[in-house]
Amino acid sequence: MRRRDFINVVAGAAAVWPFAARAQQPAMPIVGFLNTTSPDTYAFNVDAFRDGLHALGYTDGQNVAIEYRWASGDYSRMPALATDLVNHNVAVIAATGDIVSARAAQAATSTIPIVFTIGSDPVRFGLVKSLNKPGSNLTGITLFSSTLMAKRMEILTRLVPDARPIALLMNPDNVNAETDRKDAEEAAQYLGKKTVVVNVRTGRDFNAAFTAMTDQHVGAALVASDPILLSERVVMAELAAQHAIPVIHFAREFVIAGGLVSYGSGVTWAYHEAGVYCGRILKGAKVDDLPVQQPTKFDLVINLKTAKALSIPVPPSLIAIADEVVE
Repeated sequence: MRRRDFINVVAGAAAVWPFAARAQQPAMPIVGFLNTTSPDTYAFNVDAFRDGLHALGYTDGQNVAIEYRWASGDYSRMPALATDLVNHNVAVIAATGDIVSARAAQAATSTIPIVFTIGSDPVRFGLVKSLNKPGSNLTGITLFSSTLMAKRMEILTRLVPDARPIALLMNPDNVNAETDRKDAEEAAQYLGKKTVVVNVRTGRDFNAAFTAMTDQHVGAALVASDPILLSERVVMAELAAQHAIPVIHFAREFVIAGGLVSYGSGVTWAYHEAGVYCGRILKGAKVDDLPVQQPTKFDLVINLKTAKALSIPVPPSLIAIADEVVE
């Protein structure tokens, strides 16, 4: 081979090599993020999820891609959104936004790992075989917020002992609704209180719901656990103030938005841990080796400014045991 021809061959190979090397690099893994609400109202949870991924060394847009699918409060869209993520060949699905999201992902795939965030018992709803050994392609985080209805009813009656009846504000489309209702009614009966159920499905229902509570002369309200209700926390705080109705919630985010009181575990903690679990799966962890996480504590959060506006004297005994007081 002549020297000039040899140089041309080497130069050509050098020009082609970077493209060939890039073609051989592994594709960026895709994480599917499935949620029942919308990014406008759940940005704080998305941030927590991304922080969890980052803790495992994954940064969105750099070494991992996140495909978001939002139902915007329409639970009927969840199966199609879950199937769409499966068709995008995601490496793992974060089925956030409670049982309906987890079930939609579960129905869409039996092979892609699924990490859920829910408010109730995943064994009871058929998502896993046990908390310690999930036994399928699903694991995740449960807040067990649906099991705390009785405790919330007790706290509410300590704040407003003369309140009657007490409204149960819930989304009937949530599969937890019936359990929440029964637990709240049993607790109310034990405390000598009557209850009325007030249903909301979307943000458009809240004005009518609070008007109905006023018309029925309710003395206070208890909010059932549901992502749609959490996404409308600002609207709910404004309407509760407008109608002068004391309300107890299941997450501190309500109280930060102006709500009166909450008792439950951290929603952002659950999303952060879901991000961590997705990161562990991307690194090769097996789903069955990741037990369902549970909260280690439940926080009582009280907004004294809201209590003052509602002319509610908060008992010193409640303030003493509160984990957070908003002033």
